[in-house]
Amino acid sequence: MNKSIEILKEAERANFEKGLPRKWSDFATETVEKLKQNKLKVTAAESLTAGLFQATVAAVPGASNVFDGGFVTYADDIKVQLLGMDPKLIEEYTVVSNPVAKAMAELSAEKINADIGLGFTGVAGPDPLEGNPVGTVFIGACNRQNHQEIIKEFHFEGTRQAIRLKSVLCGFALIQEII
Repeated sequence: MNKSIEILKEAERANFEKGLPRKWSDFATETVEKLKQNKLKVTAAESLTAGLFQATVAAVPGASNVFDGGFVTYADDIKVQLLGMDPKLIEEYTVVSNPVAKAMAELSAEKINADIGLGFTGVAGPDPLEGNPVGTVFIGACNRQNHQEIIKEFHFEGTRQAIRLKSVLCGFALIQEII
């Protein structure tokens, strides 16, 4: 089983309370290297992760070859202002939904003119949001070059920080799946 599929299958239940498990500690670097090899640029619109994905990309030496910038869109109105998201999408489906994650991925890639866009939306806790329990996360990934797209729903266990770390790791796994 390749590493990205392993992560997507195991991350929901894995223990991240002491940080990223050692077996996946190089996965962000491996993903950035793959982006470099394929000459692809990545961006993201992040809600629950609040910039953690982008900070993880930027921590990899040579990240400037694959990353120009992105968005932290924590509040609904900021998703509308910065990304140009249709507010009716949020009203109809709620902010924690497949259509919103998909729109965040697509709109961020379009605004930054990146090849790959990710959208992170969900509930890190401590309280549920709009009827969604803590740990509910949607991550959208779109590749504008090969037109592949994945939007995945997760139900992560753990603390607020563990849920955010799991989200970031799964974002990298989705990138590898659509390259």
